[in-house]
Amino acid sequence: MSSGSLRCGDLHAEISTRGGALRVLRAGERDLVVSWPEDGPIPFYSGTLLAPWPNRVADAVYTFAGERFELPVTEPERGHALHGLVAEAPWEIAEPPAEGDGQASVRLTHTIEPTPGYPFRLALAVLYTLTPDGLTTTLTAQNVGDRPAPYGCGPHPWLLAGDGPLTGWELELPADRVLLVDERLVPRELTDVTGTPYDFRRAHAIGDTAIDHAFTGLAADAEGLARVRLRGPAGGVEINWDPRVLPWVQVCTGTGLGHRGLAVEPMTCPPDAFNSGTDVIVLQPGEKHEASWTIVPF
Repeated sequence: MSSGSLRCGDLHAEISTRGGALRVLRAGERDLVVSWPEDGPIPFYSGTLLAPWPNRVADAVYTFAGERFELPVTEPERGHALHGLVAEAPWEIAEPPAEGDGQASVRLTHTIEPTPGYPFRLALAVLYTLTPDGLTTTLTAQNVGDRPAPYGCGPHPWLLAGDGPLTGWELELPADRVLLVDERLVPRELTDVTGTPYDFRRAHAIGDTAIDHAFTGLAADAEGLARVRLRGPAGGVEINWDPRVLPWVQVCTGTGLGHRGLAVEPMTCPPDAFNSGTDVIVLQPGEKHEASWTIVPF
């Protein structure tokens, strides 16, 4: 397995051809995301790209343009199709690691070929760009098939703000609505975060709050960015993006998983969007979609 190694200033990133994933991101000796061995398993989708849908398709079935499709069940304990089709797929390095103009970058590609559950052909490209300030990921999808295709995307980093438990870490999440779910994590109701345990619009400790929810109503700052910030004993880490492109974010504490970090997953659409139709992107033949997000230490 080959990979792309990027260095710029105090930052170091390792990009894997497996899943086109962000395998390592460090500021000096400080890990900003959960990493994994290059030849080992990817724990809980750490650093992977989620496409052509993020999160779950409930019961692994959906209807599009009047046709019913059945996907492989990849979350057997709940019976859903989880996190798309490319998280374990082999990607190719289209542009090897290069440095210049105060940055380092690498570009990888992968084509989703038609299958019975997703009979559409998409060409994906991901560009990782490291500057002294942070790592920006840009994922582009183009419909290279001959029929319209449903599409959604997002990343799956587990952010780190220290070595200890995340209960003491402070989370700042500028979202005013949360998607409540049932015991199988199927969406049930979109509600205001006010008065719920999921109101992190003002930063405070996560504590014992178990989170595995999608949020929306994201507030942008003066630069037009939504910023989710995590602070802990090792320092802070932020992921930011344009909420007009990625209007949803899944946040997961990993409660009960025995996994480090806090998953923060900007998304184009909510869980089970292929069934609800909420914010699903329909790519016409030849059409492209682009989404970017940036992880920075502070």
